[in-house]
Amino acid sequence: MAVFRASEVAQFSDVELKEQLDKLKLELIQDLGKVSAGGAHENPGHIREVKRTIARIKTEQNKRRNQA
Repeated sequence: MAVFRASEVAQFSDVELKEQLDKLKLELIQDLGKVSAGGAHENPGHIREVKRTIARIKTEQNKRRNQA
């Protein structure tokens, strides 16, 4: 589980942001697949935290794109 705070996300380079975003999206797809197959997730708050971290990364990417 890789949950980052906004201050941590701001310190990543553009390449690192892309890599972390890809990893988190894959993790989210796997977790949602387990749930949709009828399984129960060990930690229900995990999916929410992954979604929030994805949003933080996308916000930082948009911030950087608008500054350029």
